Amino acid sequence: MGSKDQKQSGGFFSSIASSISNFGSSMHKSVNGLVGYEGLEVINPEGGTEDAEEEAQRGRWKQEERDSYWRMMQKYVGSDITSMVTLPVLIFEPMTMIQKMAELMEYSYLLDLADESEDPYMRLVYASSWAISVYYAYQRTWKPFNPILGETYEMVNHGRMTFIAEQVSHHPPTSAAHGENEHFTYDVTSKLKTKFLGNSVDVYPVGRTHVTLKRDGVVLDLVPPPTKVNNLIFGRTWVDSPGEMILTNMTTGDKVVLYFQPCGWFGTGRYEVDGYVYNAAEEPKILMTGKWNKSMSYQPCDLEGEPLPGTEMKEVWKVADVPPNDKFQYTYFAHKINSLDTAPRKLLASDSRLRPDRYALELGDLSKAGAEKSNLEEKQRAEKRNREAKGHQFTPRWFDMSGEVTPTPWGDLEVYQYNGKYTEHRAAVDSSDGIEEVDIRSIEFNPWQYGNVATE
Repeated sequence: MGSKDQKQSGGFFSSIASSISNFGSSMHKSVNGLVGYEGLEVINPEGGTEDAEEEAQRGRWKQEERDSYWRMMQKYVGSDITSMVTLPVLIFEPMTMIQKMAELMEYSYLLDLADESEDPYMRLVYASSWAISVYYAYQRTWKPFNPILGETYEMVNHGRMTFIAEQVSHHPPTSAAHGENEHFTYDVTSKLKTKFLGNSVDVYPVGRTHVTLKRDGVVLDLVPPPTKVNNLIFGRTWVDSPGEMILTNMTTGDKVVLYFQPCGWFGTGRYEVDGYVYNAAEEPKILMTGKWNKSMSYQPCDLEGEPLPGTEMKEVWKVADVPPNDKFQYTYFAHKINSLDTAPRKLLASDSRLRPDRYALELGDLSKAGAEKSNLEEKQRAEKRNREAKGHQFTPRWFDMSGEVTPTPWGDLEVYQYNGKYTEHRAAVDSSDGIEEVDIRSIEFNPWQYGNVATE
């Protein structure tokens, strides 16, 4: 880490960093003053101090764009930026938020192992390692596209699993997803809450994640830590998730509590995760330790949390090989998620892969991506006007409101439940020989509930 190549790696507002040499002394002072960072020494989370001054002075904006973008952004300080719909496409990655929900399935084999395990505490070791595994992908600091209301993402070609996600609400932005194979079901309702702080954004996962292990019907509830995206405008953009992750076996009362260490000065503690599996009496049974960007290991322990004599630390998960110098820091699995070549038969027209702005950005055409993004946003507004004029209410296709409101550490959440209709749809498609095969690239993106909508 910390190589010259990685200094220029992608991130929120960092795609144009290589074309800028300096902020300019006057702009440096004014921006730092506005966000309360006058005279602040920039932390280098990669370790080392040799480039701290250089990072502090490096700008994120083209000269002609800098002032107008900052004026646009400063009005959002202290607010939830999920409402910011006019951000420039150059800060985005070619993936949507509901596609990122599917990235949690990369290491789904760990849930298979949890279901197969006879040891109730090892079940939690496997399942919590699965929950940690996605943080390697979350360290990417590009912004995903906000899903259009009614947009979907489906995956049927990984781990014998069927996965469907849908954007079920526009305000507040809420997504729901369901994944299932012979070993487990995965159900999540996700509503991100953010707070823009000038040079950073706090992200609070107001969501409810349940995993049901099928063999014994065990239900696991996940509460992840918050995330902070640092150095949005100046310095090297990086992500930290300090706090506790708690995975509770709601059937037995056993749980895992893992503490994500905050990044200290010059990178001390970054990526480190430590904690224990506890029984229902809150006695430690297994200690866990590792780094969320590399691997996790475990070892049985005594009631004081010390390793049991005669046991050894064993690795339970490690990051798979990744493509070298990938433009968007994607894993091989992330590329698989985005690929039209791995899309299921008769792909839904509402699928994220088909978004013209996402696809144009993937091909490197920023101008077209920006124009298509604006067009989709206007279509979404037009669809809403049309729907409200007819007195209709948007109804998700694959999920229903459960009527349950669950508390989270960051606010209450209305829970959506999978209605089973996608399972029926996919079974009908896969079993029918009479469905005409269509070139996926010819399908027009269409999440609109009342037909496609022309811009006005």
